[in-house]
Amino acid sequence: MLVYTVDSFTDEFFKGNPAGVCVLGNPVPDAWMQSVAAEMRHSETAFLLGGEDGGPYSLRWFTPVTEVALCGHATLAAAHVLYSTGTVRETLEFSTKSGILSVTRDKSGLINMDFPAKLLQEGGPPPPLIAALGVKPVWAGKNVWDYLVEVESEDAVVETAPDFRALEQVEARGIIVTARAKGSRTGIDYVSRFFAPRVGVPEDPVTGSAHCALAPYWASKLGSDTLVGAQLSQRGGVVRTTVRGDRVELAGRAVTVLSGELHA
Repeated sequence: MLVYTVDSFTDEFFKGNPAGVCVLGNPVPDAWMQSVAAEMRHSETAFLLGGEDGGPYSLRWFTPVTEVALCGHATLAAAHVLYSTGTVRETLEFSTKSGILSVTRDKSGLINMDFPAKLLQEGGPPPPLIAALGVKPVWAGKNVWDYLVEVESEDAVVETAPDFRALEQVEARGIIVTARAKGSRTGIDYVSRFFAPRVGVPEDPVTGSAHCALAPYWASKLGSDTLVGAQLSQRGGVVRTTVRGDRVELAGRAVTVLSGELHA
């Protein structure tokens, strides 16, 4: 079966977030998918199975240690593979653990994904979380998966140096640290980083699903439903976001770095 490595939320090689994409010919056991994801060692590997009778493609995502319910960059990678190989040309639908996700590609090659919004509830984060991050929060809240901590500046986001062993004990999929972008940063509205050691990803390069919380949070603060977020990991990447009620449109580009055949 075919396997790919795709850099997502970027148009440059070796930037953005690398994802594995495994195109399945038939259903396979969960344990096998988990083993492949551990072998690939990307933050997520997507497993794609063609829909029957023209129905949605089945799409699942695994980190090196566990399955996750939603992943933006690996969805973008899977869509990019289907579009770039000419397998599909129009609207895509993926059947996932987070429902049906619709994907389109515009004439410029920008891929647009329709995701559920994951709204935050304000609340004081547990002291171990703040101690592990070593930051001074301006605002903090949590949704069904993640904590979000706003800090005072973009510089504070860049300088965050978590204690990953302590952060792993926090009961959440991940922790988002965010701030408004510097005024000198052209075309970017907000910045973030994402830490998820509890699911085997100490720092994720670019996290599409985190923007299901970031987009509505910053839309409310900045007074615009259409914004651009930059994730300030070492690799870096850009996610364009549009809030549409209880949905968030995530848009980005991707490039194929590797393609090959999986013999396992």
